[in-house]
Amino acid sequence: MDPSIAIIRVKNLRLRTYIGIKEDEINNKQDVIINLVIHYCAESARNSDNMDDALNYRTITKKIIHLVENNRFSLLEHFTNEVLVIASEHPWVKFASAEIDKPHALRFADSVSLQLCYQKPE
Repeated sequence: MDPSIAIIRVKNLRLRTYIGIKEDEINNKQDVIINLVIHYCAESARNSDNMDDALNYRTITKKIIHLVENNRFSLLEHFTNEVLVIASEHPWVKFASAEIDKPHALRFADSVSLQLCYQKPE
């Protein structure tokens, strides 16, 4: 792995949104848990202490919170893709992964999750 690559992990971002196709899912917000992995070139940030040289994970997270709280989603695939677009939109991002869990989506299961990944073309 390239030694200039930094890996940001946002773990267990707990939010509530409308997700699903059943009537109770359409009418009631549900808990969702978002996990992100973002790889970016951090060579400048490693050699300075200036925020302008780093990828701001707070900005990314705030955009995701706004997306989740102000939209409705039928499909977990579409919802996960929208989160992944935000996680990967900065030009420094080389790789990003978004996984969204829907706790208690299935009887007898802790959760159902879907993960999508982005790889910057070389």
